[in-house]
Amino acid sequence: MVDGTRPASPLLHLLDNVHPLHEDEFVFAAMLSGWRDQQVSRGLAASTVTSRILFIRRFADYCDKLPWQWIPGDVEDFTVHCSSGEGRLAKSTIRAYQARIRVFCDFITDTRYDWIEQCQKRFGYIPQQICHEWNTTAHIADYEGRPERRALTYDELDEFFGTADARVETIIQSGKKGALAALRDTPIFKTVYAFGLRRAEAVGLDIADLRPNPSASRFGNYGSVDVRWGKGSNGSGPRRRTILALPEFDWAIDGLRQWVELGRMRVTNERRGALWPTERGTRVSLRYLDDRFAEIRDGAGLPKELSLHSLRHSYVTNLIEWGYSEKFVQDQVGHLYASTTAIYTSVGSDYKNRVIARALSRVYGDHNAHL
Repeated sequence: MVDGTRPASPLLHLLDNVHPLHEDEFVFAAMLSGWRDQQVSRGLAASTVTSRILFIRRFADYCDKLPWQWIPGDVEDFTVHCSSGEGRLAKSTIRAYQARIRVFCDFITDTRYDWIEQCQKRFGYIPQQICHEWNTTAHIADYEGRPERRALTYDELDEFFGTADARVETIIQSGKKGALAALRDTPIFKTVYAFGLRRAEAVGLDIADLRPNPSASRFGNYGSVDVRWGKGSNGSGPRRRTILALPEFDWAIDGLRQWVELGRMRVTNERRGALWPTERGTRVSLRYLDDRFAEIRDGAGLPKELSLHSLRHSYVTNLIEWGYSEKFVQDQVGHLYASTTAIYTSVGSDYKNRVIARALSRVYGDHNAHL
């Protein structure tokens, strides 16, 4: 120990009087081990902790320096690297990377640990906070996603699902393999749209996650979906929520029912387990869904900027257009903040015109509502 203070790491304490062959790597590993313990103690998900550890190692490799030698210019150089070239990263991703560097530097410069003393004694350098307000990406806009990402129009939705349905018939008539997969893919995309799901939420669904809703008995066992793999925040791990089936999507719910009761048994004999199994007994993958969506999108002649996530945007937009309250929509899609739901909303001209017509009718009377 140093000056009677608590050691930065039990590992350093055990070898305080021993000089490892590669002392710099030894201390860096001890730093990461201590940081891992701190994050686990905070209750962060194991996947979040692991990804942060791996990133800090990657950042150290990029700098070709260890943490007690880092300077603010290293963050700036790394940010320029991430922002340049064909593989440049989104601004939100860069900000997340900078946040990881900041919290790690907070840990190794925290006086409640003795990393500063250890580094001074061993290497003659002390770690510093290299992220500050002048070299990190500010969050100055509510939405930083790609501007071209949007909801599908009603005509585009008709084209997409019409092409998906026709694809099944085409494969069957051609006698080629893949008919069962196509039969499964169509209700997947309809379910994603009908319940506003994220990709991972759809992939993670089990048969047991389909539940009745006493207030909507007409849907039977398909009145709600229990999402167990919802997107978490700040390393919290998956967040659960229940999504209610809505009457505007009864056609999609009928497709889900047909898949569960007729189609799925042709893929697997298991009555439990994954809602969307493959012929090999595994779940469909995220990559698979992206590829199939792109195939159907291109077959329908739709713009290439539309992605599977656009169906979730469409769900939010359509619910607002149909008159559902913002709070209800927010709860359905699992957003913590109403501002996030607002980002997803891109209502069409018809909806705006109806709002204006109602306002004119309220103020001037029905006779002048058309003005």
